[in-house]
Amino acid sequence: MNRPCAYAFLVAAAAALVSACSITRPTPVKQMFLLEPPPAAAVASTSPLTARIGTVTVAAPYRDRVFVVREADLRFESDFYHEWVVAPAPMIAEAVARSLAQARAFSRVIPPGAPPEAELTIDAFVGELYTDNRDPKSPAAVLSLTVYVSRTDRMAAPVWSKTYARRTVLSTVSAPNYAAAQSASMGEILAELARDLAAERSLR
Repeated sequence: MNRPCAYAFLVAAAAALVSACSITRPTPVKQMFLLEPPPAAAVASTSPLTARIGTVTVAAPYRDRVFVVREADLRFESDFYHEWVVAPAPMIAEAVARSLAQARAFSRVIPPGAPPEAELTIDAFVGELYTDNRDPKSPAAVLSLTVYVSRTDRMAAPVWSKTYARRTVLSTVSAPNYAAAQSASMGEILAELARDLAAERSLR
């Protein structure tokens, strides 16, 4: 076999090998998950006031849809093959509104995006939303949420605020386990929030 023919044969063989690999190894497909806390139980007493869900802000490293993994104290990585269905901010805002309505913490809960026709405005800041893999033997889903309640008719500092945090150890590191753990953590936080708001005398 002369040199040109041999070269052409090698190129054809390489192309066939690549084609075979593409058939046996399909291109990875992104998987999408929803942060969906379980329904909240009704609180002992309902505030007579109406509350509107205002702005939910997410810390910069976690505000995109892709999952975030913390590999070291100062090193974070994005998992581009696993992401939330929508960005965390609107997803969490809707979850807060739905949970407080289910818990009957207020006489009426107005969802985000509605006109400010309420006596109270509830804003929130998500400071942490990631998988902590710094210790491979004890990976965990980390979530923190700070809630601020203000009087809608007053341009002043919030009348009430509190930070909630959860760290849930994962049996195995996987996207479904992570999404399930964060959903459960958010459910616990929102249930505690509803109880706190219902018991706060300044919000009545």
